[in-house]
Amino acid sequence: MEALLSMKNIKKSFSGVAALKNAELELNKGEVVALMGENGAGKSTLMKILTGIYSKDEGSIHFEGKEVEYKTVSESEAAGIAIVHQELNMMNDLTVAQNLFIGQERMSGFFIDDKKMERDAEELFKRLNVNIKPGAKIGELTVGKQQMVEIAKAISTNAKVIVFDEPTAALSSSEIEELFKVIRDLREKGTGIIYISHRMDEINVISDKVTVMRDGEYVGTLVTKECTKDDIIKMMVGRTVFMDPKTESAVKEGAEVVLKCEHLSRGKAVKDVSFELRKGEILGFSGLMGAGRTEVARLLFGADKRDSGKIFIHGKEVDIQSTEDAVKAGIGYLSEDRKRYGLLVDKTVEENTCLASLEKFQKGFFIDEKKCKERSEKYVEELRTKTPSVSQIIKKLSGGNQQKVVIAKWLLKDSEILIFDEPTRGIDVGAKSEIYELMERLVSEGKSIIMISSELPEILRMSDRIIVMCEGRVTGCLDIAEVNQEAIMTCATNRQGE
Repeated sequence: MEALLSMKNIKKSFSGVAALKNAELELNKGEVVALMGENGAGKSTLMKILTGIYSKDEGSIHFEGKEVEYKTVSESEAAGIAIVHQELNMMNDLTVAQNLFIGQERMSGFFIDDKKMERDAEELFKRLNVNIKPGAKIGELTVGKQQMVEIAKAISTNAKVIVFDEPTAALSSSEIEELFKVIRDLREKGTGIIYISHRMDEINVISDKVTVMRDGEYVGTLVTKECTKDDIIKMMVGRTVFMDPKTESAVKEGAEVVLKCEHLSRGKAVKDVSFELRKGEILGFSGLMGAGRTEVARLLFGADKRDSGKIFIHGKEVDIQSTEDAVKAGIGYLSEDRKRYGLLVDKTVEENTCLASLEKFQKGFFIDEKKCKERSEKYVEELRTKTPSVSQIIKKLSGGNQQKVVIAKWLLKDSEILIFDEPTRGIDVGAKSEIYELMERLVSEGKSIIMISSELPEILRMSDRIIVMCEGRVTGCLDIAEVNQEAIMTCATNRQGE
């Protein structure tokens, strides 16, 4: 059977650094191929070449039996290839419907028919079984709902090939189930799906084959039902990665309480939340989407104002009214939405790393650029960030390497309390292992970490204690030695906190 899409011997370099070396991929009609590899393996670069965002240096692309090379995204879309990007790129001041149909606006004579676009958007959302108002401003939606709009946009084009780049990173479990129903429906109709994800459980459920890349090269393709999770991981990273749950707390007995929160509240999102964080502790925050975990973090960091409640650091009450107050108090925040809140994507690795610590590099009215570069290079090496140099623009890095730059920023600031909100979202298993090792080293050196995660294996792997939330309330405080996934989920679904 002739392949719907075939990419062979694809090569691509940026500034003399090889991003792709003999990469390849093959996709048949009505097939879901999972494209996997560590961050920086070249997955997104290969897809950007397919869709006309980048041009290839060498190699061939055949689509529906003809050799093609698209120069723009519009060309690839017109041919029947759509992509749902990992990094959201929408116009926050436009409505959901307007974002959804950019480039394919519904017209009434010479004018754009907004009502028609909203009706068409409603039909798409019904198909996805999600509750999103087409007339709402896109900037008012959660990251998860913005992601569903991106998915709906790709489906609306009736494409023959759809690329999903980390589509479930910001979705709830119910939204993921609905997405999988849509993908199965597309597969039945003959659409070819390229599915990029680091979530192994998803790959087993949704894919027919797994194509693995490593360091810009094609490693091999496996039939999903004939391989194991360990087979895939070994191909991805060339080594075995262990994710055994933690069995006991690593916090020293009698460790000082470095942060204490009493009765934090903000509207319906956060209701009477109290907890303590000890020196050298990783305090996990678990719960379902909308439980209020990120909202608590934003109150601690001064990004939102609390209605009531008190915050104590080393036993002394602090009045955190702004992010500047939080930074001065020794709190660093790694946001779940790094692109919107954690980085200046048009600036360099060096500039982003030093952003929160400019006072350390000031010489009178000037910045000591040599010292700033040296410190940035130190963290690139320490965190194994894949970048040609610290002069690289952030938006040209993979999502996982962008995440490492945010971490470097707060390490350079030497924040005593670190809030990691979904620290490994969109990060592959190899890079996850590196982030975990880094977090464990930080707490061994006396830092304290609040880690918010939607992945139960991650919560169980990293936490010393676990705070569970449901609908804005704390419904459980569990010691790692006595907890399992069932206990966490019981608390996470306990709506009354009883």
